Amino acid sequence: MELQKMNGHSREDGFDGLDAMAEHEEFLPHKPGVKKEMHFTDFEGKTSFGMSIFNLSNAIMGSGILGLAFAMSNTGIILFLILLLSIAILSAYSIHLLLKCAGVVGIRAYEQLGNRAFGAPGKMVAGCVITIHNIGAMSSYLFIVKSELPLVIQAFLGKHENTGEWFLNGNYLIIIVSVLIIFPLALMKELGYLGYTSGFSLSCMVFFLISVIYKKFNIPCPLDAGHHNVTPVDSHAVINATDFCEAKLITMNSQTAYTIPILAFAFVCHPEVLPIYTELRDATKKRMQTVANVSILAMFVMYLLTALFGYLTFFGAVESELLHTYSKVDPLDVLVLCVRLSVLVAVTLTVPVVLFPIRRAVLQILFPEKPFHWARHTIIAFCLIFIVNLLVIFVPSIRDIFGLIGATTAPSLIFILPGIFYIRIVPEEQEPLRSRPKIQSACFAAVGFIFMIMSLSFIIIDWVTGESRSGGGH
Repeated sequence: MELQKMNGHSREDGFDGLDAMAEHEEFLPHKPGVKKEMHFTDFEGKTSFGMSIFNLSNAIMGSGILGLAFAMSNTGIILFLILLLSIAILSAYSIHLLLKCAGVVGIRAYEQLGNRAFGAPGKMVAGCVITIHNIGAMSSYLFIVKSELPLVIQAFLGKHENTGEWFLNGNYLIIIVSVLIIFPLALMKELGYLGYTSGFSLSCMVFFLISVIYKKFNIPCPLDAGHHNVTPVDSHAVINATDFCEAKLITMNSQTAYTIPILAFAFVCHPEVLPIYTELRDATKKRMQTVANVSILAMFVMYLLTALFGYLTFFGAVESELLHTYSKVDPLDVLVLCVRLSVLVAVTLTVPVVLFPIRRAVLQILFPEKPFHWARHTIIAFCLIFIVNLLVIFVPSIRDIFGLIGATTAPSLIFILPGIFYIRIVPEEQEPLRSRPKIQSACFAAVGFIFMIMSLSFIIIDWVTGESRSGGGH
């Protein structure tokens, strides 16, 4: 049953009884000709429906798409489909909870929802979780640039190995990319302006998907003598070639448990949902939920097809990063080189989208009452990019740090915070604690705690046993 929405300028815990009418009203409505009070999150939405879908889809799509074929090889086709579908549905439900809370409070900022639910501590926790998670995501994208861009330049120059020139040094390259591409895009005043770059980024990933499908019908299994460089990874070593090239519907092995967090984090976009909602033209909860549903559906299809055709190409030989597997088949393949370049473009253009919620969190915590100012806007963007560059350059083994961040912040953003915010924000007069929606929210938050404990346990086991994590993150 639809929760009745509160009029933006009415009593604190009251609701507009006509929910159908509220859906057609402007969020935080005001009388024509009367200057409305401006708040940090109170923007006049100008971003179109399509651009909002591009931005949210771009926020969902992460570097983990390169590891989904490996995840399917460790779960089997049927189990992978069930897990991916379940996570997509749970993610859409999580966004539904956030939008309901935003409708009750009349505010579209994750940090302000925390403030409404738990006061200043809630606001601080929400802001810190968003900041830590998105800094980790930005760093993971720049790590791809650091490792892959030198290989692309090396291939274009016809070099078979890195000869040590400065333009083949990943540390220099990420600084150049940050200064010339990421920082200017991060200076955009509103997230909606990045809809064009988000659309281009998604186009690059669609090219990646088309190439994966094409390669399925051009690489034989078992691999012929011309592809002798490819060998099954240790965890998939199979002697019988016929069995090796057989698709598994359901697989359970030592790596299966590690793939579950990868799939769970594949749809993390929640820090970007409310900023995109803020800038959506003619914004209503129903319209924004449609943006979220279309984005999640599009990414679900892209994830599934990439994993399926990548897995059906290499079966047991697929590696934790799909592009590495193609490179071993033919290091000089022009199509694979173009795909690698398109993935680099995609992750580079995603960084500014991920930066926006961090800057908003910082502003909410440090300057909650201050109006927009270009100097503050620019300095925060510069500092964030500077910090991320330092992390990528000077931290040699970042995988465990990112794993720890992902195991704590991702379940918090998807499951825990939306669930407990809903329980705290929706008044008991409207929905008692024992009502079905609040019981569902409590169970939803509990699932997040289970994911968190499970993911942390995997990381601790890795540290204790000395094994390396396989797969990608969001």
